[in-house]
Amino acid sequence: MQSAETNHSDFRVLPLEQLRWLLISYSMTGLLYWPRSPETGGATSGPSVQGIQGDEPGRLLQALRQEIGDCQRCRLHQSRTTLVFGDGSPAARLVFVGEAPGYDEDQQGMPFVGRAGRLLDRMIAAMGMQRSEVYICNVVKCRPPQNRNPSADEVTACSPFLFRQIEAIRPRVVCLLGNYATQTLLQTTLNISQLRGKDRYWRGIPVVATFHPAYLLRNPAQKASVWSDLKRVLELLKEDNQGTPL
Repeated sequence: MQSAETNHSDFRVLPLEQLRWLLISYSMTGLLYWPRSPETGGATSGPSVQGIQGDEPGRLLQALRQEIGDCQRCRLHQSRTTLVFGDGSPAARLVFVGEAPGYDEDQQGMPFVGRAGRLLDRMIAAMGMQRSEVYICNVVKCRPPQNRNPSADEVTACSPFLFRQIEAIRPRVVCLLGNYATQTLLQTTLNISQLRGKDRYWRGIPVVATFHPAYLLRNPAQKASVWSDLKRVLELLKEDNQGTPL
């Protein structure tokens, strides 16, 4: 796996990483199957795609949503109204990952539809894109009571599904919004202020960490910092579009 500290210009896909993606591609065609893990109530680290032919992202996401079902793998199911899976294009080149659904998301079953979501929509528009072109999801799929932070066991139960969403879509860039998304994917305890501004990778995919839109609502002076991070996202997408090695 590529080091999170590696400069993007030095990135090369190692043979081990090639082998990992070969195994994933086999699993997507039904040649391999990862058994369910009893410790996580069905969450697995690799794609479970029995009955799916080919590797079309939309069908993989649909199969994953069906597997999650009426999830009761952690205590959050006791207070949620709706499980919030994700929203956007399965063919997205850019994925945004947040923390957890809030009240509006819990009511509507869609991620980022409240005040923070409206700000995220404006951020996406400022990048010259539409919400329908990207994919948006969260580390945990159910709203924590009173919008508290997700607990460690809740993240452990739900994050494998986030990983599989990203692997199904195979975006060119992932933008991590806030501490929980960044710490979960990069497996670190450092905070967002320490992590943003540097090129990092998750399973070979470039990731850009930035402040959560909800944080910007409380601290609008940080909007310039976020715009700098979003410009880096655009640079990575442009480099990939031009065929420049990431």
